[in-house]
Amino acid sequence: MKIVYMGTPDFAVPPLAALVQNGYEVTAVVTQPDKPKGRGKTLLPTPVKEEAMKHDIPVYQPLKVREPEFVETLKKLEPDMIIVAAFGQIIPKTILDMPKYGCLNIHASLLPKYRGAAPIQQAVIDGEKESGVTIMQMGVGLDTGDMISQAVVPLAEDETGGSLFDRLSIVGAELLIETLKGLEEGTITPVKQDDSKSSYVTMLKKSMGELDFSKPAHDIECLIRGLNPWPSAYTHYNGKMLKIWDADVVHNISDIADSSKFNDIEQEIQCDANIAPATVCYVDKKRLIVKCGVDYLSLNEVQLEGKKRMKTDAFLLGCRVEAGTVFGAD
Repeated sequence: MKIVYMGTPDFAVPPLAALVQNGYEVTAVVTQPDKPKGRGKTLLPTPVKEEAMKHDIPVYQPLKVREPEFVETLKKLEPDMIIVAAFGQIIPKTILDMPKYGCLNIHASLLPKYRGAAPIQQAVIDGEKESGVTIMQMGVGLDTGDMISQAVVPLAEDETGGSLFDRLSIVGAELLIETLKGLEEGTITPVKQDDSKSSYVTMLKKSMGELDFSKPAHDIECLIRGLNPWPSAYTHYNGKMLKIWDADVVHNISDIADSSKFNDIEQEIQCDANIAPATVCYVDKKRLIVKCGVDYLSLNEVQLEGKKRMKTDAFLLGCRVEAGTVFGAD
């Protein structure tokens, strides 16, 4: 069976490697065009292109896969199956109808929930207890095709968008091989999605990372983890961006703070239930605690604009933050 593989980022590398390792005939790889990086604007290959080159697999990088010239090129390859994983372009019907055994998509969510561009990060942002991978038959709709197989992955309490991305890429590779074997043996029956249970997520944008401390601390902590490593969560301090890489929810400051170190303004803040969100409520050598709409957030790892990422105790050694400071203020 001749397979054409379409993918671009790191997530799509393990499934491609698994296909090769398990003896499947990958006749071509289609990936996004190389992009310039760094000051010198050097063109760098996509992770999937790098993997394909290791195995001497021909690589195609059309600007748009729907271009008639590329469609003709793909048709000449006569693929029996096309496998897609985080490719980054919408596949037109002319290509979907081309392979004898259709097009499979490795989607990083438990469909029908989280259709769309950023299902991995959204699962963490929403505080889900589990996520997973769905392999589905591709159709013209956005992630609406029949489900062929699924694998469930529990989320750790400290799960980030980055850690889940890495875990699901491995799970996707394993599930792909299991699915192909099941299809070959005729033991898999596709299942239609329940559209009434579907939800869609958009592409990640940097603006999504700006923290709104009027929201509950739990929601903010989930957002911080979900947007780690990109685009990252942030606020502002003294006119500079302050990225928040890690934080914990605190229900009661007195449970962890040394009350003997409260100064007058800290005592006032501690006792005033109407204090504004985003206000620093407590600071010592190791802790920096911020008021939220519900509960508090203890910042564990931060990065001030122009500085390195560091633990809060190291940050406080070089930057004096006082109780009463309001983050995000101009």
